[in-house]
Amino acid sequence: MIDECKSLDKRLDCIIVGGGPAGLTAAIYLARFHRQIVVVDDGNSRALWIPRSHNHAGFPDGIGGSELLSRMKSQAERYGAKLMQGRIDVIEGDAGHFRACGEGLDLKARTVILATGTVNRRPNIDPVTHRDALNRGQLRYCPVCDGFEASGQAIGVIGADARGVAEALFLRTYSDNVTLLAVETVEVDTDNRARLDQAGIKVEERPLARLDFSGHLVKAHLEGGGELPFNTVYPALGSDSNDGLAQALALEMGDGCCIAVDQKQRSSRKGIYAAGDIVYALDQISVAMGHAAIAATTLHNDLRQQDEDSAKG
Repeated sequence: MIDECKSLDKRLDCIIVGGGPAGLTAAIYLARFHRQIVVVDDGNSRALWIPRSHNHAGFPDGIGGSELLSRMKSQAERYGAKLMQGRIDVIEGDAGHFRACGEGLDLKARTVILATGTVNRRPNIDPVTHRDALNRGQLRYCPVCDGFEASGQAIGVIGADARGVAEALFLRTYSDNVTLLAVETVEVDTDNRARLDQAGIKVEERPLARLDFSGHLVKAHLEGGGELPFNTVYPALGSDSNDGLAQALALEMGDGCCIAVDQKQRSSRKGIYAAGDIVYALDQISVAMGHAAIAATTLHNDLRQQDEDSAKG
């Protein structure tokens, strides 16, 4: 990990913004293509929230998000990738001549990969309690990732709106004891009410006041008194894309907040590629890594073609 060197005089082949599964996979590929690259990471990858993933292929006993990223960093560095701790605040210039700057950072590169990811919206829980609840499996964010681990449990889904309905119905696959909890008010239309009733999913009309993770069960305290016990709760509150750089670069966006890309992960601006959760797709590590493999290979081939064309000219 490079901490002492925050700027490089030479022009790189690529700056990768984001050191999660997508950014690090791209780094591994590009380093093995003998490309000169730097990964700039602010240390806030959503993968760090994962206590243990059991659906990441190749790890039958599961692997923690922190351990996975550590292994990926070591692998990228083994092949020559440079990793910098920091945050890119501004990217300017055009294909072949990009400049990326942040506090103490000043880098130049021919191309950029944006792998900035998204951030889950959290319930109002202090960070220490939040981390402990994640580690104990009392708080979960990804039904696709870990719904299996909640099989047969009493599950609370926070968010009594269309998003919460969809998550509750998905989790019904794993348990017949699912309850939808309102943050403030219940905003479920007649059709969704019927779907929930048919699935046997309960809707708690009283708003959630607070969550207590201190015991063996999660206690959902309700406004006006009363509480409901759960083995685990899923916040279905949505997420926010880290799209500040994409917006500043005036990239074409899909679904309002994700970078629109072609089948080769090229963005609407030449020389800028995108991978991972910042691209509209299923938010899974395997998908992010697939994006990154495509983006890195495309970028490498695009640069090869440019160099061939320059040599001819």
